[in-house]
This record gives sequence, C-alpha cells and structure tokens, in this order.
Amino acid sequence: MSGPLTGVRVLDFTQVIAGPMGAQHLADMGADVVKVEPLAGEPWRLTAQFMPGESKAYHVLNRGKRSLALDLQHPAARETVRRLVKTMDVVVINYRPDVAARLGIDYETLSAVKPDLIYVDSTAFGRNGPWANKPGYDIVAQAVSGVLSAAARFDEHGTPVLMMGGLPVLDLATGYAIGMATVAALYHRALTGEGQLVETSLLQTGLILQHGRFSSLPAADVTGRTRYLEDLQRSRENGEGYQAFVQRQRAQYEAGQVANIYYRVYYTSDGAIAVGNLSPGLRKKFREAMGIEYDPRDDDPNYDAASPEALEFGLRLRDEVEAKFREHPSAYWSDYLDAQGIPNGELTFTEELLEHEQVRANNYFVELEHELLGGGEFQPAPPFQMQKTPLRPTKSSPPLGAHADEVLAEVGFTVEEVETLRQDGAIL
Repeated sequence: MSGPLTGVRVLDFTQVIAGPMGAQHLADMGADVVKVEPLAGEPWRLTAQFMPGESKAYHVLNRGKRSLALDLQHPAARETVRRLVKTMDVVVINYRPDVAARLGIDYETLSAVKPDLIYVDSTAFGRNGPWANKPGYDIVAQAVSGVLSAAARFDEHGTPVLMMGGLPVLDLATGYAIGMATVAALYHRALTGEGQLVETSLLQTGLILQHGRFSSLPAADVTGRTRYLEDLQRSRENGEGYQAFVQRQRAQYEAGQVANIYYRVYYTSDGAIAVGNLSPGLRKKFREAMGIEYDPRDDDPNYDAASPEALEFGLRLRDEVEAKFREHPSAYWSDYLDAQGIPNGELTFTEELLEHEQVRANNYFVELEHELLGGGEFQPAPPFQMQKTPLRPTKSSPPLGAHADEVLAEVGFTVEEVETLRQDGAIL
C-alpha cells in the first residue's frame, strides 16, 4: 500500500454502508484497516451473495481491509479487542451508543486502554437527546431529516420512495464525513499528542445536504422558508395529508422551473443532453447559440418574471428551443455547445461508464485482486489523487476472518493463544 496514511492503524467495527465507506476511504489513503465482523459476517457481506460469504455490496465498501471475525459477546474476544486497541491509532464504529457500551467497545472503555486513541463514532441521530439510542438506517434518516419530503417522489401507490433510484445518499455522504473527520483528528494528534472522540450522524449529514432549506436567514426567508412553514401549518390544520401537500409544493417549484430554458435537460434526435447556464454571461451565450435575440426575464431588470405573461413567454421559448434540440443527435449538440463554451453533457447510464473515454483518461477506476477470486474486479477509484503520496488501492475486500492469525500475531498473540480463542468460539 501507499498513500498519506501509510503507517496508521485502524480498527473498523462498522457495518452496512456509511461506516464501511468511511473506513474504506482510510484504507484507500494507505491506512492498515482491520475490519472486525461477527462470526457469521456483517450483514452486507450476506446480502445478495454471488458465492458463500461474498457479495458485490460488501466488495464495493470494504476494499483494502483485513478481516478479523470475533464474537464480541465472548469475554475472550473483548480481551482480544483491548490488546488490539493498544496498537491502533483509530477506531471507527457505527453501533448505537448503548450497544457499544454493552459490548465494551465504547469510547470510555477503549480510550482508557489507549489514551491517545481517535474514536470516530457514527450514529443515526447523534449521541445526545431522546433519540441517542434509537436505531436508524439511511431511509429512516432521509425521512426524519426532510430529504424524502424534499425529493417529493412517490410510487404508483402514492408511497414516498427514496430519491436517485434508491441511492443511499446519507450513508455515502456520511462516509466522506468519517474520512475527513479522521484525517482532521490525526492532524490534531500529530500536533498535540491528544486523541479524542469524533462524532458524525446520518441526521447531521441530511441537514448539511439540504443547507439552504434547513438554514434560517430571516431577511431572506420571507418568500421562502417562512412562507413554507405557514403553508405547512395550514395544511396540517386542514387535514390535507402528506402526499397532497408535498406534491403541491413540488408543483409550485416546477412551475417556476418549467419555463427555464437555461438549466435543464433536452431531448435530442437520439437521446438527451443537459445544459447548465447559471450566470448572466452563460445565459447570453446560450441565447446566441440558439438564435434567441432577447429574453426580458434576463435583460430587463424591471421585468416581473413571476407574472403570467412571463410564464407564457417562457413556455413559448422552451417549446422553441426543445424543437431545435430534437433536430440533431446528442453528439452534434455536444460538439456545437462545446464550441460555444456552454456547459453540457449527454445523459449516460452508469453501467456503461467503465468504458467511457473520460473515465479511462483520468484513471477513475481501479482493478483489484481478491484472495479467493483473483483479479479482474473493477471499482471506482478513490475520490481524489495526490502527487507526492498517491492512492493506489490494489486489494479487494477481505474474505471473512481471513487475517485473524496474522493480525493477532502482530500484537503478540502466540499460535497457541490464537488456537485457544478459535476452539473457544471467540474468533473464526
């Protein structure tokens, strides 16, 4: 391994998505990450297995780690953890606080063993308050944080559904927070010698991702947040219902966007292409490129862009531009708009991007070697690259418990001690 965290040792107690993603970022940066799993394997390892104990869901979140399977209910396994922690720099965990305390892997217990330990704790709703020990996954946090209602998506039965095709956005974004927080804590320890407790949560991530909707700025909220809350209160008093309110709010938003020719997706003769023009200069370029001489909504500062006349004008303009885009294929428009300096991109399916020329030119993928399966596994590359300390992940996710002997030997366990732990059912 190489990378800026080479030499850093991490004990990873995380499961499912957010925590494993965060610890994988650390492994990508060169840290030695030892993943502690139950004897049967963590839940994501057992989800949609393509062979016993191996799943794609697990592979994409645990590359570069080593696996140690422990029964944390077993007293000998807990003592094993304490011996391991003495050699670790970081613990990453996403258990509920009450569960971690019950298993003896909470911050208070482990920092007593290793005073300068960095303990990165990711929960659903935070460590304090009435929900501190409340369990929660991405969909629950999306519901509580307002992400689901903001997305305003429903299935054919009117049931709210996750945004972006079910993508666990809060889990994945929290994984980035875990990685960033760990690096910050390591820097602080390098300066002061102090370890510390670091906290993240899915709820906090949900609030951050909706920055403008959550934030309050009274001078700017009169036509936004304040009006929304007043409308919500009336809706509840009138018994309007969740779906009707959310859909009405979405319709109001879309009414303001439907005539927006500058920031939208257009169908072409063979596909679709997105354009993004957020500055006055870019909007002017786009009008010139599309043969539009004048748009009073942009050119006249006194024009009422919310008036019915403005909407009618915008819709006519939209129809005109849509018709032009349908005259040529996406490749034509991509070349044409590039030549005009207008931001654009063809709509692409994720499954075909591994062969995309831009992805390949920038090495936005890595090929991995798995201990059971060999090579030929491709995954997205780390989210950034560094010139002096390059990130070069080469190992796939670990087979369950495959590294127990070597990990324990590194911290002083004898062969006989390891075998006793195995016979007693404390380790796999």
